[in-house]
Amino acid sequence: MADLSIHKTHPQLQLWLPGLLLTALIAAAASWLAGQPAIASWGLGSLTLAIVLGIIIGNSIYTPLSPHCDAGVALAKQKLLRLGVILFGFRITLQQIADVGLSGILIDALTLSSTFFITCLLGIRLLKLDRDTVWLIGAGSSICGAAAVLATEPVVKAAASKVAVAIATVVLFGTLAIFIYPLLWPLAHTLFPALDQAQFGVFTGSTIHEVAQVVAAGHSIGSDAENSAVIAKMLRVMMLAPFLLCLSAVLRRQTPRAQASGPVTFPWFALLFIAVALFNSLHLLPAEVVAMLNQLAGLLLAMAMAALGLTTRFSALREAGVKPLLLGALVFIWLIVGGGAINLLVQHFMG
Repeated sequence: MADLSIHKTHPQLQLWLPGLLLTALIAAAASWLAGQPAIASWGLGSLTLAIVLGIIIGNSIYTPLSPHCDAGVALAKQKLLRLGVILFGFRITLQQIADVGLSGILIDALTLSSTFFITCLLGIRLLKLDRDTVWLIGAGSSICGAAAVLATEPVVKAAASKVAVAIATVVLFGTLAIFIYPLLWPLAHTLFPALDQAQFGVFTGSTIHEVAQVVAAGHSIGSDAENSAVIAKMLRVMMLAPFLLCLSAVLRRQTPRAQASGPVTFPWFALLFIAVALFNSLHLLPAEVVAMLNQLAGLLLAMAMAALGLTTRFSALREAGVKPLLLGALVFIWLIVGGGAINLLVQHFMG
């Protein structure tokens, strides 16, 4: 019986292996590039670089490889993505939430919900973009950039081209934030003398898209800003799971059974993400093990990004037009102005 079981699973492994190896190679290359000082200074993390490399390969040499690699690439884009999001929970602890305080939690929650709502309003009502693209851009802008877009994709069931457009949008404006926010700090301190560096760090962490971009911007401002920015950002990342649960519930109400192409996916991986974060708060695992799990999560997410890039075509990106970029720009302005107002109000009344 054991031999029969191996015989059955072995062909499946052979089917997956070429695509998994390709995505792993792209992820490794992206990780190496992200470690280079010149690239790291731009706040370009391994996830961003993995999708860029994936898109380049997908639109050049991938076509003859696709018959051999498609199965493994699909596995990386779906199953490994969910596992990576679950393991991402090892970056969060309840202690981090306590450090940032109730005001930080309220700032993150208000910024997240208002940003997603405004993205939907501008994208769907004003720019007439399709719902999936708007929701993906909203998730990436509201929570944690490319990782949030990837985590939202299984719930929304969006096309790969729409996911790529959303990621490109949040990466572009998140990268701009790295250079703009350090310039905003002296201006903000002049206008609001009571504002200290740590408070500006919370503003940075609650409004910039990617974790790597938050670290880069906070570091340019100062150590106090960097520390509070990272804590605020990681708290915002933890809100990804309840966000996905709420989004899934909205989809269930909006999708009539007669028109549904299939059941709305319940994001079980989001619940497991919360469970992992709670378990991580107990500090039962050695720091070395947690660091290894964080590396594994980064590898799996980078492989998923590589797979997404491999299945994205330039023609699909061109078809999206300039409207997604315009939406990203409008949301970016909101994050600075509206997010700044939320920070000032909450810190004023709860400071």
